[in-house]
Amino acid sequence: MNSSRVFLRVNRVDANLCTQAREVTVSDLHEAAISRGRGGLMSSRMRPIQKGARIAGPAVTAFCAPGDNLMMHRALYLAQPGDVLVVVSDAETSGAQWGDMAARYAVKKGLAGVVVQGCVRDTDTVESLGCAVWATHILSIHPDKCGHGMVNTPVVCDGVLVNPGDLIVADGDGVICVPKGEAAANVQAAVARMRKEDEMARAVARGEAVWDLGGSAASYASMGIEEIDAAFDDH
Repeated sequence: MNSSRVFLRVNRVDANLCTQAREVTVSDLHEAAISRGRGGLMSSRMRPIQKGARIAGPAVTAFCAPGDNLMMHRALYLAQPGDVLVVVSDAETSGAQWGDMAARYAVKKGLAGVVVQGCVRDTDTVESLGCAVWATHILSIHPDKCGHGMVNTPVVCDGVLVNPGDLIVADGDGVICVPKGEAAANVQAAVARMRKEDEMARAVARGEAVWDLGGSAASYASMGIEEIDAAFDDH
């Protein structure tokens, strides 16, 4: 018996919620998640290939054997328009998980984007195609297509647990995973935070200081910090 398992169906986070999530930033969602006692933010290793890209959609997952991307291709084949393909290779630089042909197919199919713990290649072409990809490595190393693995099972991508159907949001600041059962509350909190910051931006445009608007002044005043009306090297 082989060690592979492929689930053909995914219980996805609501599509309307994904649309709403595309209007907020990873930073807003992270702050909202932290305020609710959750993280979900992938590390600074996870960087975008395409500058300016922003995506939100339900996760379709693949776990690939070292040096092999067969399960990525199976997950890509099963994915639906608007999905975010989340690919994990623990042997990150053993074989490229993503390249130009996969990107062409993903764009044609209407995927929202791709998140890869591992290496991707053909990045100039991938970027020119408008395929939104985040990855931990860029490396042109050859992948095989004969390895066992998993599709649409829980994976740990760059230290974050991702269940199939969870909300994945990514932009220039990185990638965050929000569990689908918590996505509505987190997105609503992020929208509220974004609106508050929009109000602050208008206040700054009127000439008000971020020092006063963001709570720094009140916090500083409560700390009893000594201020000296002189330069440190005055004699």
